[in-house]
Amino acid sequence: MSASKRKKSGLNSGSAQRASISFPPELYRTLEVIAKKKRVSLAWVVRDAAEKYLADQKPLAKGQ
Repeated sequence: MSASKRKKSGLNSGSAQRASISFPPELYRTLEVIAKKKRVSLAWVVRDAAEKYLADQKPLAKGQ
């Protein structure tokens, strides 16, 4: 992963947490394909998706 992608994901902070996540086989294969096409790690794809998901949830969180 390039330094700019690590910086964008917040991984340069040194405080990243690890998680072990299980995916259904078809979803895992799809994530692998996306990672290969983007020339990034599967972990980067998952982090990127999680960040986008959370950004979409922010308007909902404000109303609670």
